[in-house]
Amino acid sequence: MHDFPSRPIRLMTVDPGHFHAALVQKLAVPGIHPRVHVYAPLGRDLLLHLQRLVDFNSRERNPTLWELDVRSGNNYWERFLQEQPGNTVVLSGKNKPKIDRILASVQKGLNVLADKPWIVDASDYPKLEQVFHEAALRDCIVYDMMTERHEITNILQQLLIRDTDIFGEFVPGSVDEPSLSLESVHHLKKRVAGGVLQRPVWWFDPTISGEGLADVGTHLVDLALLMIAPGRAVQPSDVGIRDADHWPLMLSRQAFSAITQSEEFPESLRSWLVGDQLQYLGNGQATFTFAGKHVRIRTRWELEAEPGCGDRYEVIARGSRSRITVSHDPAFGTDRVLSIQPNTLADVRNVREAVSAWCDQHRGVFPGLSAIVIDGSLHLHIPTALRRTHETLFSLVVQDYVRYFHAPRQMPPWEQSNLLTRYHITTQAVEIARKKDVS
Repeated sequence: MHDFPSRPIRLMTVDPGHFHAALVQKLAVPGIHPRVHVYAPLGRDLLLHLQRLVDFNSRERNPTLWELDVRSGNNYWERFLQEQPGNTVVLSGKNKPKIDRILASVQKGLNVLADKPWIVDASDYPKLEQVFHEAALRDCIVYDMMTERHEITNILQQLLIRDTDIFGEFVPGSVDEPSLSLESVHHLKKRVAGGVLQRPVWWFDPTISGEGLADVGTHLVDLALLMIAPGRAVQPSDVGIRDADHWPLMLSRQAFSAITQSEEFPESLRSWLVGDQLQYLGNGQATFTFAGKHVRIRTRWELEAEPGCGDRYEVIARGSRSRITVSHDPAFGTDRVLSIQPNTLADVRNVREAVSAWCDQHRGVFPGLSAIVIDGSLHLHIPTALRRTHETLFSLVVQDYVRYFHAPRQMPPWEQSNLLTRYHITTQAVEIARKKDVS
C-alpha cells in the first residue's frame, strides 16, 4: 500500500454522509497515500464512516492500512478551506450542497472525486458549468463516480450493441416502446460492507438529497449516452426531453425507524408526511430523445428485497436484428443476466453464429465467456471471475481517477460534455415532473 509515485494522491474526505465515501477506500489502490484527512461535523454520519474504515482495516482477508487524521467540529468546512493538507477532495454526502463544495474546492486549486449526483436542481446548473471553467483555469481534475460503467454486463452489452451482425442498428423507437429503456430498483433496507446499512435522516428530505430521478437517474443517463453514441461528445442541445413523472414510496414510522434508527419522524420531515406515513420521492421516469432514438429511464425504490434477492436492474436495447437485455432472473440469484433475442425466426441462425464468433473474438479479454441457449434465447455465460460487486466497482473508479490525475490528457474528451448533458437531463426531468404536481 505504500508503493506510490513521487506525487501521491492525498485524500481529504469532507462530510462523509453517504456510505459511498467509505467504499472509495474499501481496497488499497496504488497511488493513494495511506494517510487520509477527514473533515466533518461530529455526529452519527462521521462515526458510521469511521466504523466502516475500521472494518476495512481489521478484516481478515486483504485488510487495508488507512491512517486517519480526523478534524471534526462545527467549523470543519472553514478549517478545510484554510488547511488543505491533501490534493484530492472526496465528496459523498448531502447532495444539495455538493456543487458548492465542488466549486469551492476547485477554486482552491484542488482536484475532486465526487459521488453522484453533483446537482439535484436545475437552478444549480450554471454552477456546474462554472466548475469546469474554474477547473480548466487551474488544471484541476473533477471526476464523477460513474461505477456502472465498470459492471461487466454493462460493458458486454455495449460491445454487443456495436456488432451490427448481432444487433443491427438501434430502432428509432417511440415513447411507448423506446429504442433503449433502463430501469434501476434499489432498496432502503440492505447490507453494505458486511453490515446493516443505517441511512441518515436527511436522506429522506428531497430538498437535501434530491429526488431519485436526479440521483440514481445519473447512472442510467450516463449508460444511455455511451450505448447510443459511444465516444461521442453529446451536448445538452442534442437532447429533447419528451416527458417525465414521479411518485412517492410511502413509509410507515416503523419502517423509517428500522432504516434510520430514529424513533420518530423528525420535525425537518414534517412537510413530507401524509397522515402517519412519510413520502419518499425516490420513484421517477423520464423519456428523452437524441441521435434520432427514444430513451426511457426509470428509478424505483422499495423498502426491502425478497430473501435471496438484491437491487434489480434492467436495460433493454432494441436493434434491427435482435433485442439485447440485461436483467435479473430469480433462477440466476442476484447476478445480472445478459441475453440476446433475435427479432425474427429468419434472424436466429445468423445471430447465433455471430454471437458465437463474437465470444471467440473477445475470449482473450474476457476469459471463459460463452453463449448458451435457454428457452430460445441466447444467454451469455459470464464466469464469476469477471463479475464485480457494487462495492468493488468503486475501486475501479478510483483507479481511473489515479490514471487521469497523473495523465490528465488521457481523460476522454467527451467526459465533460456528457457530464453536463446527463445532469441537464436529470434535473430538467425533475422540473417537468414537479410542474405536473401543481398543474
